Amino acid sequence: MQTTEKLLPYLGFGLGLRKEHYQSILDEKPAVDWFEAISENYLVPGGKPLYFLDRIREHYPLALHGVSLNIGSSDPLDRSYLSQLKALANRVEPSWMSDHLCWTGLDGINAHDLLPLPYTEEAVQHVAERVMRVQDWLGRRILLENVSSYLGYRDSRMTEWEFIASVAEAADCLILLDINNIYVSAINHGLDPEAYLDGVPGERVQQFHLAGHSDYGSHIIDTHDAAIIDAVWALYEKAVRRFGDVSCMIERDDNIPPLQTLLDELQRVRRIAESVGEVAELV
Repeated sequence: MQTTEKLLPYLGFGLGLRKEHYQSILDEKPAVDWFEAISENYLVPGGKPLYFLDRIREHYPLALHGVSLNIGSSDPLDRSYLSQLKALANRVEPSWMSDHLCWTGLDGINAHDLLPLPYTEEAVQHVAERVMRVQDWLGRRILLENVSSYLGYRDSRMTEWEFIASVAEAADCLILLDINNIYVSAINHGLDPEAYLDGVPGERVQQFHLAGHSDYGSHIIDTHDAAIIDAVWALYEKAVRRFGDVSCMIERDDNIPPLQTLLDELQRVRRIAESVGEVAELV
């Protein structure tokens, strides 16, 4: 039986868990509500990454975020990977698990990139069937994230937000809405980011991502190596007005600054959400 109710907890405001901050997190116990860990960094048994993950999990809720599900590919689902993922989930008991609505490889070759799909009914059915099999395997619903894109397909018959909504409905999964990715794709393809927000079903949105990117003038690339820009902050505020209380976190994967710099940025996330909430209460 399908449901559109949000069954997962609201976690508040979090950060991506990165090795550069492991010890600071344990020593300082910063005011972060939760951390998002990249699943693939912790699939090897033993070692320092898993040690720190276990230690940090003692103090904070965790979500697991993957980059290797390859859900849009025509390759068979990787059962070995799914088994490792399930074992990790059993170990750390994440609040939820997510990956990307894309394909990352073909014929067993990993492209090491998050590649977009054609927005067609055929692709919707293909992806939804695979998502349902993954959810059955893991024994839980998953979140799918919109990716930033730099090319499109002539065969596409719907908008990106219609595609995401259709997959989520057909598979009965949830959505990780990356606000920066919406902005990047909107600039690169000439889309209306507010129309994107309006087209996403609010009852499916479980999490937000925020991040920085690189601007090359003619196009921008989702690099996660810089501070969040004002236009993305403004789009985040609109997303909060549209979707209400949604767990939100900041991603930083390169040029990683001291933990305090990200904590200061996270405070701005809180202030925007609280400000929108106060206005809503007054109205």
